[in-house]
Amino acid sequence: MTRITGLWTWLGDQLGHSRVQLGLSFRATVAAVVSLALAQFLNLPLPLWAVLTAVIVTQISVGRSLKATIDYLVGTVGGALYGGVIAVLIPHSNEIALLAVLALAVAPLALIAAMKPSLTVAPITAIIVLLVPAITHASPVASAFDRVLEVALGGFTGFFVSFLLFPSSAHPLVVEAAARTLAQLANALSELLAGLTQGLDVDALHRIQDGIGRALVQLNVVGAEAERERSARLAVGPDTGPLLRTLLRLRHDLVMIGRAAIIPLPDAFGTRLEPPLAQIGVAFANYMRASSAALLARRKPPSLDAVEAALEAYAAQIGALRREGLTRSLPGDAAERFFAIGFALEQMHQNFRDLERCVAEWVESPKGADRKSPTI
Repeated sequence: MTRITGLWTWLGDQLGHSRVQLGLSFRATVAAVVSLALAQFLNLPLPLWAVLTAVIVTQISVGRSLKATIDYLVGTVGGALYGGVIAVLIPHSNEIALLAVLALAVAPLALIAAMKPSLTVAPITAIIVLLVPAITHASPVASAFDRVLEVALGGFTGFFVSFLLFPSSAHPLVVEAAARTLAQLANALSELLAGLTQGLDVDALHRIQDGIGRALVQLNVVGAEAERERSARLAVGPDTGPLLRTLLRLRHDLVMIGRAAIIPLPDAFGTRLEPPLAQIGVAFANYMRASSAALLARRKPPSLDAVEAALEAYAAQIGALRREGLTRSLPGDAAERFFAIGFALEQMHQNFRDLERCVAEWVESPKGADRKSPTI
């Protein structure tokens, strides 16, 4: 009995962690079934394309589904029009002529798709418009019209299923991605500050910065989806721009600290600055982790008192070093890194104030406001 209970608990945990993925699976299945039923009801020649389109445009968030639907429709219409025009204007009654027409239809569309990946479906549609008439004995114009109708049916079916059935707004995804990025920034800061007194390996620096860069790329992707939902009035919620820009500026601060950490500070400075830098590392990292937790829990932002106290302790030690005349003896490159550290830390403090405002704004937005209720 205990094993069965443990199994059910484990299964419940796994389902809870995979809630978004399970929702996507369910929506894609429903979109495929509904699009096939509609295609059969409308007697479309090839329901396959309606079903495929419905599954393709059913994405993890409404904003991503909207973009996929628009991209797929634009690519399909463009490919169908171009392929249909080529097929009508250039005779291709024999195999050699068909090969030439196919090359003429595919080459420019493939080039466009290479430059704009969102239009990848355009050359595929042109190929279908050219070759399917030989199988179905329909005219190129009818083939182009059928492809557009099938894809439009599948696209709109997939989008409306994504919007109406267990919809997933991109705004919660923004919160989760921002929280992960803040936690990653906090972990990186401690390692970078330690490098100021101990030195930091270049490979380690690249690993840290590359990890943060990937997190920011993912955040920008879901942020664009959230803004697309807001622009289309499919969701309401805070503007994602200020939060994304604040995290990007914090990343730039860490880049400055990382560059200074490649070569450790002179021993006289490292010994004196190690305690206040350790205090800053703890206070700054704790603030970013607390802000991450506040975003996820939708609670008020944490206090900056510990951050400001750590900065004051660091500034006091810097003042003591200056009064003793030690800063005047620094070589040019060491002096540059020394003052860059202070500038970067002060910039982080200012960016923490922006982060505080961003967290407060997202907290004030009620959880239920991430998506508008659908009106039919």
